[in-house]
This record gives sequence, C-alpha cells and structure tokens, in this order.
Amino acid sequence: MTARVTELGLPDDIQACLFDLDGVITRTAVVHAAAWKQTFDEYLRQRDGTEFRPFDKGADYDSYVDGRPRADGVRTFLASRDIHLPEGDPGDPPDAETVHGLGNRKNELLLELIRTQGVEAYDGTLRYLDRVRAAGLRTAVVSSSANCRDVLRSIDAEHLFDVRIDGVVAAERGLPGKPRPDTFLAAAQDLDVQPKAAAVYEDALAGMDAGRSGHFGYVVGLDRVGQADALRAHGADVVVEDLTDLGRWA
Repeated sequence: MTARVTELGLPDDIQACLFDLDGVITRTAVVHAAAWKQTFDEYLRQRDGTEFRPFDKGADYDSYVDGRPRADGVRTFLASRDIHLPEGDPGDPPDAETVHGLGNRKNELLLELIRTQGVEAYDGTLRYLDRVRAAGLRTAVVSSSANCRDVLRSIDAEHLFDVRIDGVVAAERGLPGKPRPDTFLAAAQDLDVQPKAAAVYEDALAGMDAGRSGHFGYVVGLDRVGQADALRAHGADVVVEDLTDLGRWA
C-alpha cells in the first residue's frame, strides 16, 4: 500500500481520508455564499436602513461562516457587526429574528438555489476518491451541512464513503462543529483509525483549524478562491488548487 499512498501525495502511514463536502467534493460553496449574502443583506438592510453595510461574499464568508455549522455562522458573523440575537429554537420560522430563524432562512434559500441551479461535483476529487479507495484507504465525508446526504446522492457519490459525519449526525451526537475538531475525530473513530493515521481535505479556514487542533496526520488545503497563504497559516501541510495536483496519480 505504501507506494500507492505515496502516489496519492500522502505520507506512507496514512490509512484513511476525511473529506469536507462544500468546496472539496462539490462546487456548492458559491451557492452557500449567495444564500448567506441574501439572508444577511435582507436582515441588515431592514435593521440598519441607510447605514446598511452588505455582507461580503469573499471576506465575510471566508472569515465567519465558511465551514461552520449554520447557527455558528449566524452568531459569528453577527458578532463581527456587534449584533447579538436570541438563540430561538431550531424549529423557528425563517422570518424569526433569532439565530435559528436566520439560519433557517439561509437554508430555505440554499435549497431553492440547489433546486434551480443543481449541484456540480469537482471531477478531480471524484477521480481522486476512486484512486484512494483502490489503494485500500478508508474514506469519510465530514460536513457541517444537514443536506450532505442529499447532495451526495444528487452527484451519485454516496457509495464513495464508508462513514458520513454531517450536520444531522453532529446534532444527534452533540458534536460541536468546525473549527473544533470533534466531527473529524468522530469520523476517524468510526473508521477505527487514529487521527495521526488520517488525512483531512478542506477548503475552509475553519476546517484547517479543525485539522490542526485534532492532530491529524496530514492536512490538505484546497485553494478554490485564492487563499493559499491563509490556508497554510491555519494549518495546511500542503495546498493545491485541485486534487489532480496532489501526488503522481492523475
């Protein structure tokens, strides 16, 4: 197995690969950013009127919401504007002025964008996954999205993963989301491997932080938006623009 693992651009003691979904497997990060922007801009415009300052799909998305569970993204971004809303309840309607209400509004918009625009996979990642499994490595998808399973089914990729730790599973198990490493650690445990024997694949800065703090054996940063330096600063061992650039397999 060692030679085949090395061809994949991994240390030869890696036994499992843990993949984020949005921005790593699928091109849904841009759809998420659009849904967040519409959600926050509508709320901020109503709240601030002429003083309205829009949500930035680049800087604000990368710094405050990318890779985080939905409610954490709401809290973190609003805190950056010195806004603190009541938590509310996970079942709050999407027009409720609560953390969960805004989060549910974002998810409503996201699902509509997915229905109208569809979901596109990164072909390089799917081909890399095929090689990873052919090399005998175990695989997991680790995502904060509660829609992870449906998205994987829409691109016919559910079968590529031995374990799925997503927003639904995290809520069931009480796992805090990224930048905490708990969801990745749960995936490694479910795969019966130690963190040092697992590689993490992420495109979000919060995911880099999770990989570093979880002491995983290798952390691969996917630079989809020109933030290679930031990914390295947050813990990436290597940064590539596509998984076809990793190793000598393509």
